[in-house]
Amino acid sequence: MNKRMISLMAAALALLSASGQVEFTGVGNHPVIEVTPDMNTGLKKIYVVYDTEGVSMSVNSTTGEPAKWESFYYLDGNLVMEPVPGIRWNGVSTTLDKIIPNVGYKIQEGNNQPYYCWVVNYADYYLKINGISINNDAPCTLVRITVDGHGSKIPYTTLNGHQMVLDRDIKLEYNDLVLEEDTVSGKWEQVPVVETFESLEGVIQVEPPLCSTDFILSGDRFIKQWGDTVPSRHAYFTTQAVDCGSAVFLVDDDGNKSKLEEGGLPSGSAPLHLVFAGYPSDAAVFCKWEFATDIDFENVILQFNQEEVDYTLMDAETYFVRFMVANESGTCESYGETFQITVSESSLGEGPRGDLPNVFTPGNKDDVNDVWKVTYKSLAEFHCWIFNRWGNLVYEYTDPDGGWDGTYHGKLVDTGVYYYVVTATGTDGVKYKKRGDITILNYKRGAAGTSNSTAGGTGF
Repeated sequence: MNKRMISLMAAALALLSASGQVEFTGVGNHPVIEVTPDMNTGLKKIYVVYDTEGVSMSVNSTTGEPAKWESFYYLDGNLVMEPVPGIRWNGVSTTLDKIIPNVGYKIQEGNNQPYYCWVVNYADYYLKINGISINNDAPCTLVRITVDGHGSKIPYTTLNGHQMVLDRDIKLEYNDLVLEEDTVSGKWEQVPVVETFESLEGVIQVEPPLCSTDFILSGDRFIKQWGDTVPSRHAYFTTQAVDCGSAVFLVDDDGNKSKLEEGGLPSGSAPLHLVFAGYPSDAAVFCKWEFATDIDFENVILQFNQEEVDYTLMDAETYFVRFMVANESGTCESYGETFQITVSESSLGEGPRGDLPNVFTPGNKDDVNDVWKVTYKSLAEFHCWIFNRWGNLVYEYTDPDGGWDGTYHGKLVDTGVYYYVVTATGTDGVKYKKRGDITILNYKRGAAGTSNSTAGGTGF
């Protein structure tokens, strides 16, 4: 066969195989697994061979000339490059019949860019898991899983001398609990967890799940890819760890609850009707709500041993409230968020003197001053009477959120001066008694039940 024919054959083979592409023969039922490492390693590929014994590797020529092979590895911080003996050239490809495992290869054709790769002999790192056992000597914070078996690190070296580890993707699977914080119910949901490890080092450490569960150890990704039976072992875990969530709901006068988000906690007037909801995890047997007057909870003034507390805060104070849980033995406990809630001191009226409004324009719905109302904070009792100039009672109400719309028996009263008397008691025990006059200004013609003062009102 002449050189021209050899060159044509080599060119044809190059169309079927990328330049420098390594091919393996004799691998049997376990095809070589190619891993593409990061570009900064300098390696084009990492080849994982099930067992390099009896396996050969070859590179097709793209130039019609044999490639030069060198092996490399780092020793004492220095790159060692050595010629690879026993390379065969058949006019089309170069072949290494006896692979040197767990080293790198530099393969170069003439002046072409060298092709760098690493060859792993998986037989030297074969995964075996005989069994697992659980050490729960730190039940609140840590679970130690002892592995009877081996699955050591699979190392390789980059061109700049960094020692790297090929991730075996060994899996530990179990269940855990996650709190559905977006829901009003605050339920715990069981979710699957998968943790991966690049190798087995004898002991695996994880945070204790919040539910009792099976720990399942299996792997690795190479065995799975080859389709072999994946070694796996189970161990049942009974949890003692606890956690909790908590929420605060504001209750309105109609009994409707609205969840207070973080940063939206109330700071206002008593009575402040709140519902405190705690959400304990599975192993929590004891729970309580604590109310304190200091953020360190050294002065606890109230305590409720239940998950939900419906309570109305009356006294002017800054309260710190939290939910806590503990397991049956009391060895594991957890605290929820600390809520800061401020109930203001009582007051009636505006300004330092507690002034009440003395002018308003009833019947004008476009005017914010169409109802006579008082401002207040933290009142436990309230009573207001309004009289005309002859001392006749025009209006009376006992809800401080209410007010007078300027009517009597459904009709607007005449403009002029009226008089009020207000008595109240604050939730802090302060007594209030105020009296004064109210001037009703002209209201618009066409207001409900009347026209204006010149056209005649109620007769008061």
